[in-house]
Amino acid sequence: MEQLKKRIVEEGRILPGGIVKVDGFLNHRIDTSLMDAMADEFAKYFDTKNITMILTAEASGIALATICAQKYGVPMVFAKKAKSDNIEGGLYHSDIFSYTYRKKVTLLVSQNWIGKDDRVLIIDDFMANGCAVRGLIDIVEQSGAELVGIGIAVEKGFQEGGKTIREMGIDLHSLAIIDEAEPDHIVFRDAT
Repeated sequence: MEQLKKRIVEEGRILPGGIVKVDGFLNHRIDTSLMDAMADEFAKYFDTKNITMILTAEASGIALATICAQKYGVPMVFAKKAKSDNIEGGLYHSDIFSYTYRKKVTLLVSQNWIGKDDRVLIIDDFMANGCAVRGLIDIVEQSGAELVGIGIAVEKGFQEGGKTIREMGIDLHSLAIIDEAEPDHIVFRDAT
């Protein structure tokens, strides 16, 4: 998606360790017009008429997932990273390593909100090693729901997440795949 790539080049920053900082428009300060355009791009790729929910992980994927869910007319569920007292009933859970926080976290979704009759589209803002996405896949599998696909705004193609997910035979569509990230040099993978 050229609009997203342009914003990454113009406004993003590359930090040491290959960290791609896009918090000015994607995952801290939110450009809702850009999110709307990304939701339209995912709808061109996935059959959104046949999904029953959008699933994402807390916290930075929530904005994009919410806009997608609103456009597709389905609910959005986000996996929490901590159990609160107001979650009742059983939980699906998956232990993951958070690349962002550099520690193990547990993704939690109430069994009330996802079940075997659901057709789930996972949406997230960013993917590096794919740990969060694999945790969400695990939750979908535990629930017995059908995973329709995964939509990622920005994928770090120089890390293993996307490759691992694709090797699992899962339909993964990323709007911008960064193959090289240096402070003065970003290389995107050509669309296939």
